[in-house]
Amino acid sequence: MKKIEIVIRPEKLESVRHALELAGSSGVMITEIEGHGKQKGVVQQWRGEKYKVELLPKIKLDVVVKDDEVEKITKVIIEAAYTGDIGDGKIFISPVEDAIRIRTKERGNIAL
Repeated sequence: MKKIEIVIRPEKLESVRHALELAGSSGVMITEIEGHGKQKGVVQQWRGEKYKVELLPKIKLDVVVKDDEVEKITKVIIEAAYTGDIGDGKIFISPVEDAIRIRTKERGNIAL
């Protein structure tokens, strides 16, 4: 099993969530976060005054999938989240040792 952490623009949440659903991802955890990448924030102007916003709003999605689904899921995420502009986001993939469904006590892939 693999955990896929996805950091995207807030306006891309619904398209990514819908793409995950169509790809067969059974569950997703969504968190509102703030952060910045290489661009280190943006400079904005309000009433003639310029100011720097260093932490930008982002959405983090966490999904856990079977090993053989990782490539398919990452492809649909990239297609749904892509704008081509700085700040599109990142995908992080890491191993998951085990998963347990509390209600039924099932373990491993069946618990997904």
